[in-house]
Amino acid sequence: MRHIVSLGGGHGLFQTLRADRLCEPETITAIVTVADDGGSSGRIRRELQMIPPGDLRMALAALAGSDEDGQMWARALQHRFGGHGALAGHAVGNLLISGLEEVLGSTQQALDAVARLTNSQGRVLPMCLQPLDIEADVSGLDDDPRIMRPVRGQVAVASTPGSVRRVRLLPEAPDANPEAQRAIAEADVVTLGPGSWFSSVIPHLLVPGIVEALNETSAKKVVVLNLSAEPGETQGFSSERHLHMLSQHAPSLRVDRILIDSYSIPTSGERAHIERAAARLGATVEFVDVECVEEGGRRTNRHDPVKLACALRALAGDD
Repeated sequence: MRHIVSLGGGHGLFQTLRADRLCEPETITAIVTVADDGGSSGRIRRELQMIPPGDLRMALAALAGSDEDGQMWARALQHRFGGHGALAGHAVGNLLISGLEEVLGSTQQALDAVARLTNSQGRVLPMCLQPLDIEADVSGLDDDPRIMRPVRGQVAVASTPGSVRRVRLLPEAPDANPEAQRAIAEADVVTLGPGSWFSSVIPHLLVPGIVEALNETSAKKVVVLNLSAEPGETQGFSSERHLHMLSQHAPSLRVDRILIDSYSIPTSGERAHIERAAARLGATVEFVDVECVEEGGRRTNRHDPVKLACALRALAGDD
């Protein structure tokens, strides 16, 4: 693999990028969602009218050089100030990216400057060049479960006690970052997921230019499914329903492989349902052990970067 491109956000993208590095490609590109409205990122977004930097910072930390200086910078980017003052809760990397954006005049120049500072093993791109909002149609917030209520904001959608039926971006159909489109076009392998399905994965598919780039690229396109449903936004979702959500939000999307942890789908009946759902995306399913297991055999509900890298290398060479 010469060029791996990974789409997502948050902790899911962080783990994928660690796996990407183990594949030892020539180039890695992270394409990151820009709708965060909580915590340090939300405060910076509201006060400075900037793209929220949190998910971008996490991607930079995942790609920081493996040498001593690179790892020191990775820890510094992720460090949060304590106390109760104005800086409390802010991540150092968020402030660094925001300050560089004001000095250099663009988010991308700021990200590239931090990448040079950390001896990054890849490049980080926002999926759009403007901050976006997520709005969801949610059922179960009233006595009548048929009533749908709009819930706005990434944090609100991720933590809703109701059931998310559909999400949209505001503004709708935003322009894709041309650099992100170019990276997808030039990739050998493109991954989507894992991560918060409605706030880190599906938002990429609500940007028409991203979907067009995915459908036009000659890269092997791999959807990495979550190990389990998440409390809140996908509570009670089966793996099959996760795939249905992709088809529902991006009917034209076509991918090549769906990568699913073999331990999370133990029965042949469940696997048959998933394979039918994958076929709607034009994909076949690979069941592979990719979960991180700690000493004593305790499963962690996190993807193991080493196992995921092995799976991606195998899929890249599977024609």
